[in-house]
Amino acid sequence: TALLLAFLLAVPAAAAEMPPNMTTYFFGVLMKGPKWSAKDTPERTKIQDGHMAHIQAMWKAGKLVLAGPLADDGNWRGVLIYRTKTLEEAQRLASDDPAVKASRLVVTMHPWMVERGVLPDPLENGPPTVEPK
Repeated sequence: TALLLAFLLAVPAAAAEMPPNMTTYFFGVLMKGPKWSAKDTPERTKIQDGHMAHIQAMWKAGKLVLAGPLADDGNWRGVLIYRTKTLEEAQRLASDDPAVKASRLVVTMHPWMVERGVLPDPLENGPPTVEPK
């Protein structure tokens, strides 16, 4: 594992220089936004329902590979792993989340090199064929 980490840190991130066994996903971090509140209100419930519907829609469309909340109640609220053609597309899709639009959350997106075959690849294999639980 340490060898793999050292390799990943040493490899240039430019796609033209990417080893053939690697591919790029986009790693998103959801953080508390300027309108974050833990207070349970009807508006918060509506935003959260929209947030979950957006995540489901992105997964069904074959754009979102993994997503989930972080359990430590810190400023980082969750992670998103998108597989899109560009960073801009991933950022746009993540920014369409109702919780981001409402400024309850903010998102940062980062190119992430992953060895081919480690994660599902909807760009190569199409959208998922099973529903998430």
